[in-house]
Amino acid sequence: MSNYNPYEEVLRTLDMAAEMLGLSDDDYIQLKYPEREVKVSLPVKMDDGSIRVFEGYRVQHSGVRGPYKGGIRYHQNVDMDEIKALAMMMSLKCAVVDVPYGGGKGGVTVDATRLSTSEMERLTRRFATRLYPVIGPHIDIPAPDVNTNGEVMAWFMDTFSTLSGQLSPGVVTGKPVPVGGSVGRRDATGCGIMLMVREIAKKLNLNLKGARVAVQGAGNVGGTAATFLQREGCKILGLSDVSGAIYSEDGLDIEGVITFLRAKRGRTLADYSAPDVTRISNDELLSLNVDILIPAALENTITGKTAPGIKAKIIVEGANGPTTSEGDSILQQNGVTVVPDILANAGGVAVSYFEWIQNIQGVKWDEEKINERLENLMVKAFNDVWNTAQEAKTSLRMGAYMLAVDRIVTASKLRGIAY
Repeated sequence: MSNYNPYEEVLRTLDMAAEMLGLSDDDYIQLKYPEREVKVSLPVKMDDGSIRVFEGYRVQHSGVRGPYKGGIRYHQNVDMDEIKALAMMMSLKCAVVDVPYGGGKGGVTVDATRLSTSEMERLTRRFATRLYPVIGPHIDIPAPDVNTNGEVMAWFMDTFSTLSGQLSPGVVTGKPVPVGGSVGRRDATGCGIMLMVREIAKKLNLNLKGARVAVQGAGNVGGTAATFLQREGCKILGLSDVSGAIYSEDGLDIEGVITFLRAKRGRTLADYSAPDVTRISNDELLSLNVDILIPAALENTITGKTAPGIKAKIIVEGANGPTTSEGDSILQQNGVTVVPDILANAGGVAVSYFEWIQNIQGVKWDEEKINERLENLMVKAFNDVWNTAQEAKTSLRMGAYMLAVDRIVTASKLRGIAY
């Protein structure tokens, strides 16, 4: 879809939420404009000695409620519109779970699968150097996203610390535990999705024991969510990644599949085989006869074209922006309950917040404390969204947007506009 613009999609939903809240244009117009958009060039020496120049972006959407917060992705489709949309969604996400952050997002236009580890490191350090003037533990705090991980965050943090002349673990979250990362951070988004599946299942009287689930995306988010859901008694019938999808009527051995994928960098589901496992396409995965569908890959997956074929009655959005507005209206017409991305995948930013607190205060929490705080925060956010949606007689997506916009606008009004 060449005319698909993710930023326009988010603005549409924002306008609808503001209208339902009875806000005037003046109340929320500043939310339509990111506070800062940064574009940088990144010359990197490749392993063959040649120099390639990549384009990098950082968008700081709203700092009304706290420092900017948001991931950095390395992907060939990264552009300014995508980063602007994701930065705005981070502002809303932080407001939904009520952590004191604003929204930011970053990215580099690069096919990360074609880079060696040393090229990834040089690219990351160059990017951190370029962003140095506009980031910091109390300014803007990046985190991992698509094709970036704890190792990338460690390089980023080291570069910032070198430039600032002091160790600054709080400049990024999602770091490895030995360099200031938090236990539980890697699994946080997937764990949060499991909690949201559990809570929506309670509301809709669905027993998770034996519930049939399909998960699009086998990476850190989808793979982890599938693992947690299987432990809760769900049957994961389908799982997909960039190479396609696998299916088993009796349920996949998720722990086995994920262990296989993570054992070697670059492995995909195309390399996996087991008895009773058949290969299906990504589109077939979306239309499987399941109770719950979890799109946890990239945005723009559930569209006007794919939505009519979806049989699941519950969708919990693991990815950012997986459903277009056209796809969303079709799901609503078909009676599908959608737990939206800005709530469903907020477990990552919640534990990022916990990691940042530990870094800033120089303390360490154990995993039990992290998990307990994550569950409390996510369940409260779910109930806040559910109650807002019920009162307004609207969808959970609109309930989440209304809740977030209200919190940001309230903070903005209290602060006033500085002249």
